[in-house]
Amino acid sequence: MKKNKARSVRINWVGIVSFFILTAFIMQIAILCYDYITKKTSNLSLIALLILIEIIILSTICTVFDWVRRKIMVDKPTKKILQATEKIAQGDFNTKLQITHEYGKYNEYDLIMENLNKMATELQKNEVLKTDFISNVSHEIKTPLAVIQNYATLLQDDTLSGEKRREYAKTLINASKRITDLITNVLRLNKLEHQEIQEKHEVFSLTEALADSVVEFETLIENKNLTLDCDFDDVFIFSSKTLLEIAWNNLISNAIKFSSEGGKISISLKRKQKNVEISVSDTGCGMTSEVGAKIFEKFYQGDASRSTEGNGLGLTLVKKVIDILGGEISVQSEIDKGSMFKILLKGCVYEN
Repeated sequence: MKKNKARSVRINWVGIVSFFILTAFIMQIAILCYDYITKKTSNLSLIALLILIEIIILSTICTVFDWVRRKIMVDKPTKKILQATEKIAQGDFNTKLQITHEYGKYNEYDLIMENLNKMATELQKNEVLKTDFISNVSHEIKTPLAVIQNYATLLQDDTLSGEKRREYAKTLINASKRITDLITNVLRLNKLEHQEIQEKHEVFSLTEALADSVVEFETLIENKNLTLDCDFDDVFIFSSKTLLEIAWNNLISNAIKFSSEGGKISISLKRKQKNVEISVSDTGCGMTSEVGAKIFEKFYQGDASRSTEGNGLGLTLVKKVIDILGGEISVQSEIDKGSMFKILLKGCVYEN
């Protein structure tokens, strides 16, 4: 912004000086003409007529000069800008304005064009994201709906055994739960992105909050015969308990989901002076560095074989929460050896 203002001031001074020089030039011509006329004749009527003609000629020259100047310096760039804004308003975000001056020699119109180009680029990105988002949501809903439709049809068969009916009913429940989870995550992510969920800070025991989250998954851990290793420091922090619960629940859920039967999950909470470091690791299938680089993107699922167990929004929510709280999240992983998600919460440790 400071650069832009400096350019505007410089351009305005050039305009003022140019106007002053033009005015002085016209006045000098008028004086010279008057002096010449009065020397050639003493007829007042003729002098008045010649001066009137002089004024008309000079005014015409100024008018023509100003008309040409406006056509080149005002109307031409304004027309370009209006045409571009009309295209953008109609949804053509590929519109790009060609800036004629070099960077550092921009005038106000160049700055407007540059800002319009940036705006069109951002709108184009948002349009792509919106299209991809709608496409992914539609796909994620379509699959469980197809399952519900198929199994609901099968349940109408009067010859089905009780065991089959229970099996099909369980499948219907899982499919409906998947849709519910998807809608919940979409709404939650939308609220986070639009800051509708307030980051209400409070002092609380992070140790107890994390332990409570682990207890909620106790049944799932036992069902997969997983070994659970927890190493918690006793830490109180000033942060948003509600938002952090979203992060813990998704990370622990993922660790369980991607761990093989009889595997191990490790959860660590360590105080690092004023900071806190939390890690959640598993001994599951792991991922490549390419997958790890995309794992926080919306709807991205690195392990296609487990796509029916999630919707690709969990880690996106975690990343969004940590970003809102000003923390950092990273992942270390190796194929067939597992993954470790590490969160660093900065300057949040509370001391009495």
